[in-house]
Amino acid sequence: MATMIPLLIILILVAAIIVLGILALKSIMQPKKLDSITKLIKQQKYTAAERVAKSLISKNPRNYLAHYYLGNAYLADKKNELALMEFKLVNQNAIFNGDIPEKDFRKQISQLFVKFNQTDDALKEYLLLTKLDPSDAENYYMCGKLYEQKGRSDLATGFYQKAIQHNKKHVKAHSAYALSLLRGKQYSDAKKEIDLAISLSPDTYSSYYYLGKIYKEQKDYPNAIKALEKALRDPEFRQKALLERGSCYMMANSIDNALSEFDKAVRASKDENAQETLYARYFLAACYEKTRNIDKAIEQWQIIYKRNHSFRDVGAKLSEYKDLQTNDSLKEYLTCSSTAFVDLCKTAASGGLNMISQKTEAQKWGVRLYAIEQKKDDWMNVRKQLYMIDFHRETDPIEDVEIRTVLDTAKSKNCVKVFVCTSSGFTSAAVGFAENRPIELIGKEKLEQLLAKAGI
Repeated sequence: MATMIPLLIILILVAAIIVLGILALKSIMQPKKLDSITKLIKQQKYTAAERVAKSLISKNPRNYLAHYYLGNAYLADKKNELALMEFKLVNQNAIFNGDIPEKDFRKQISQLFVKFNQTDDALKEYLLLTKLDPSDAENYYMCGKLYEQKGRSDLATGFYQKAIQHNKKHVKAHSAYALSLLRGKQYSDAKKEIDLAISLSPDTYSSYYYLGKIYKEQKDYPNAIKALEKALRDPEFRQKALLERGSCYMMANSIDNALSEFDKAVRASKDENAQETLYARYFLAACYEKTRNIDKAIEQWQIIYKRNHSFRDVGAKLSEYKDLQTNDSLKEYLTCSSTAFVDLCKTAASGGLNMISQKTEAQKWGVRLYAIEQKKDDWMNVRKQLYMIDFHRETDPIEDVEIRTVLDTAKSKNCVKVFVCTSSGFTSAAVGFAENRPIELIGKEKLEQLLAKAGI
């Protein structure tokens, strides 16, 4: 029995040595396996790298260093969603004690958050990076950009300024700061800032987008369009630049060119739910509406409404034009050519108001007729009284200012009364002003009745 005890101790010691040896061997082998993942990634053998990392994780799911390496393998293999999942796991559980390079890791995960539009998470990471690496201007710039997306332009401006303080040649920070100055209507300072950005890097085409915005605010549409044309070369700014070019053409009343730019902006979309895409469709519909292509306008509004029920006045537009589906006369009134519209108005005046047109004038909003009453006793040599009849096809309700102008014009032409017909309606101020005055306002419902009476 006495001889058995030393033997037992020896066996225990041998077993302990074997266990320690296995653990030591594992600790030696693990870094080698992790190093092999890096080598495999460099050799572009991504599947093999992922396999090695997964093997380590299967043995120890809490091996967050292996999760980090797996994330790197996925990132190199362009499996960004899988990479983000691994990095999130690391971010939630790992202790950054030197094995995982925290600064590099946070740059990687913040870029992935940006890629997947997870703005709040991205902002947290970049704010942390400004503490970990306070000399890197890019971190401040990205904080500003993300605050901008959250609608906090006030905070964004401060971060753009910090980015410039740390790197006076940070082109994108200069451009973004110029836009902040532009919003504050500091046009001169904004122009200086953007000119500096362009002088630092003429090939950074996003800068020309901001230059175009400045010219647009100053109503210098030709120079705005030229600047925005250069901005089209930047894929990130292409859709925004097309939108701005379209709005410049629209403001310059070049509707055909505006329509072309907005159509390109829709086709440049990478996300049908993005605000830029919805605005591109909205303004495209506005161009179709102005050119009397109402069916195509409705098509765009319907697409927008499916994506966002509360987007601007799209719901009201669809409601306004729903009668076009069943009312052929109103559709003809709104969509016919300018030449055909003159004839339609003459017919409406004759059949609906019992007036004979004496003179017609084309207006930007429609047609103006000067007419006399059609009476059975026309054979009598009686001086006819003159009336003025306006037919509007504009989409906005008619304001009281316009009614005042119409009455002044009618008075100067010796017209005894005015009829103002519109498919869009009148403001309450216009209705109030017209009361007890020689002017009759004919809104949408009365216009439909008038067209029906005239047989249109």
